[in-house]
Amino acid sequence: MEYMKCVIRESLRLHPPLPLLLPRETMESVNLEGYHIPPKTTVWINVWAIQRDPMMWENPDKFIPERFMEEKKSVDFKGHDFEFIPFGSGRRKCIGMSFGIASFEYVLANLLHWFDWKLPDGELLDMTEENGLSVFKKLPLKLIPIPFSP
Repeated sequence: MEYMKCVIRESLRLHPPLPLLLPRETMESVNLEGYHIPPKTTVWINVWAIQRDPMMWENPDKFIPERFMEEKKSVDFKGHDFEFIPFGSGRRKCIGMSFGIASFEYVLANLLHWFDWKLPDGELLDMTEENGLSVFKKLPLKLIPIPFSP
């Protein structure tokens, strides 16, 4: 179960539900990392880029669930660790986060418990993404469920 939770975290890191958080507006002049941002400026938070920052993540474009068992064990999606904010942070984080994660864990655990999975013969796993309001797979995922029998 712990490894499955790491897989979910890594999936959310590489494929956040929204690549850009809802825009914010600065209330006053801000200097951020040498950049001057005047008041009333609309700011977009690029979650996709933050969660793939090579200064924060080793091999940021690789799917490595074990990173959440080792060096990033304490990093969670609750919005306190700003290198990992798939649901945003602070007062404006997603109100459905807890329900979404619980649903994700429940469905995935059941699918893994009751079935083995394989790709159709001759097919390769293609994780190419299409950008829009949310990020989604360019081509649908095709898998064959094989009922599990102990």
